[in-house]
Amino acid sequence: MTTAGWPEEEADGPLALGGRWRGLSARTGRRLAALAEAEGERWVLWLPVAFGAGVSLYFGLPQEPAWWVGAVTVGGCAGLLLAVRRWFALAGMVMTLLMAAAGFLVAQAHTARMAAPILTRSITGATVTGRVMAVERRPGATRITLREATVSKLAPERTPAALRIRLSNRQPPPAPGSVVRLRATLLPPQAPAEPGAFDFQRRAWFMGLGGTGFATGAAEQLEAPPVTGWNTIAIAFERARGVIAERVAAAIGDPVEASVTTALLNGEEFGIPEATLDDFRNSGLAHLLSISGLHVGIAAGILFYVVRALLAAVPYIALRWPIKKIAALFGILSALAYTMLVGAPLPTVRSVLMTGMVMGAIMLDRHPLSMRLVAFAGLVTVAMDPEGMLGPSFQMSFAAVVALVAAFERGSGRLAEWRRDAGWVLRGLFYVGGILLTSVVATLATLPFSLFHFQQIAFYGVLSNLIAIPITSFWVMPWSLIAYALLPFGLEAPAVIAMNWGDRAVIWTAEFFGRLPWASLTVPAMPAEGFAALVLGGLWLCVWTRRWRWVGLLPILAGLASPMLAARPDVLVSGDGTVMAVRTPDGRLSASGKGGGRLTETWRERDGERTAADPWPATGGWSEGDRSLSCDALGCLYRVRGKTVALPRLPDALDEDCGAAEVVVTAAVARGCRAEVVIDRWALRHEGAQTLTVTTEGVRVETVRGVRGDRPWTGGR
Repeated sequence: MTTAGWPEEEADGPLALGGRWRGLSARTGRRLAALAEAEGERWVLWLPVAFGAGVSLYFGLPQEPAWWVGAVTVGGCAGLLLAVRRWFALAGMVMTLLMAAAGFLVAQAHTARMAAPILTRSITGATVTGRVMAVERRPGATRITLREATVSKLAPERTPAALRIRLSNRQPPPAPGSVVRLRATLLPPQAPAEPGAFDFQRRAWFMGLGGTGFATGAAEQLEAPPVTGWNTIAIAFERARGVIAERVAAAIGDPVEASVTTALLNGEEFGIPEATLDDFRNSGLAHLLSISGLHVGIAAGILFYVVRALLAAVPYIALRWPIKKIAALFGILSALAYTMLVGAPLPTVRSVLMTGMVMGAIMLDRHPLSMRLVAFAGLVTVAMDPEGMLGPSFQMSFAAVVALVAAFERGSGRLAEWRRDAGWVLRGLFYVGGILLTSVVATLATLPFSLFHFQQIAFYGVLSNLIAIPITSFWVMPWSLIAYALLPFGLEAPAVIAMNWGDRAVIWTAEFFGRLPWASLTVPAMPAEGFAALVLGGLWLCVWTRRWRWVGLLPILAGLASPMLAARPDVLVSGDGTVMAVRTPDGRLSASGKGGGRLTETWRERDGERTAADPWPATGGWSEGDRSLSCDALGCLYRVRGKTVALPRLPDALDEDCGAAEVVVTAAVARGCRAEVVIDRWALRHEGAQTLTVTTEGVRVETVRGVRGDRPWTGGR
């Protein structure tokens, strides 16, 4: 017998294995502890992530929490942090919880601050009076945003703070700041097209937009009281955007080129034709039309170098004044002015924060590029607009910046060594390689968000950006700054025309790559779990600097695979029951009638389809495998996996369908229906759009209300 009582031949038995396992665990623990200690300076970068997680937790709740929940949680975490402040590791964990609680509280407070009446039903023939705060010039129509509104059929306490109304192009658009009166049909903000789809009602709530609609008559301009406060500045910049659009249209004859040039000068993409927008999306150049960090950074950088060069040209100033810091101040001011001029969208606000911190670092003699600056900018941006964190603009903008800074941190030292002894030819190659690398990194970083929000991959994005970004950086943006400087004197036309030469090249690039075979691929909608895995994996990969960062590739791969693994529903029903769609044997959608428009387009996009849905037959149908559709004058019967779904067109078919089908879907009221699952007018009004997935175990029903819950922006649905 050996020690511990085991036979000689079993000396390598369970106890020995247990000892080895304990030794392996101890070594693994020591290695992880060493990694954690080596990454000590990076742990703080997870605090903004925790803040964002708290915001996401708030918006993911099915019910609005009590007003005191966020404050009490923050107070409790703060007290606990004081209690454990002497234990570093434990204090770090509690600090993370405190940041998450702070994000929850900020989102809750922001929701309460934005509270305003919203329409819950349609109103026809209403007389609407309000002040014009924004004018959107679109092909075939003009859309205005009214504030300080009164509605003839609504009490003042139930009148929304802002209304967006579409006008006919038969009359000139009203001037920003004017007060108009018109007859209109008003509609509530649109609910999601299906469970999990984009929630415009939530976005409208945080925009202060309580209803949309269209005018049924001409807008009559009234005498307006003077504008006061912040509105004075907002209207002044809105008028400036209108002047820019008019001057560009006068200087450039081609309407497509004029619309793209206008978008880059004043941020208005509304006038760009849909075909051109499709080319930019398919080619991966859509980000050039949306004013974001690229444009703000270029504008601030150009002014920084121009001011610095001008000051350096004067020896007295160059020798006595801190010209680099003065130029940085001008860079900050130019970024602020540019942001106000293009309407201050969220990506631009983020870019201003980033630009301000980079220029501020220059003024303080600090390194201008660091992940901490990005983290702080993200924290401030989310605190300013928590709901904006859920949108593609914020996510794609920050994803690109985080990935580029992470790549810069990894490779800047080595690249600097290579460039030190390089000649002008190699320096040119380094520049081209830098653009290519930047394009690859930004494309890969934004790909998950493009998949989640738009279900689209642009395969030629790297190549198209390699051509379009240098044109934008070195030709379009410098001429745009010259055009801004000349606009007050009415001398901008030559600069606008020169700028348009570059825009023409960018448009050609978008058309060429966007129309190539396999330019883009549309994929099925990504489930929320897959998206969360992608985000966490990407953050893990970018935040850490040691080898364990590669662990982040596992959740990234799982997230990328999730759209292919998630099953799409067999039946989709609109919120009012007037549009339905069923899945055919080949996996495509077949929609009822000719209606639906943008609704069925959204269903198809979330399916990963780019072609139009086949309409239901008026009579007859099809049958293949375990799916069939048969229609007559009263309605249709859809059979899938042994279940029958009745889709009556007329109420007269309800009695028969309720007795023969397991599922009945109708826009009418189905009182006393004996089917297993009944979706009628009342269910749709209460639950919103619905989807049905038929399995061998039964029918699974998902509703908009079931996914997003009852929140202030749902309007009682």
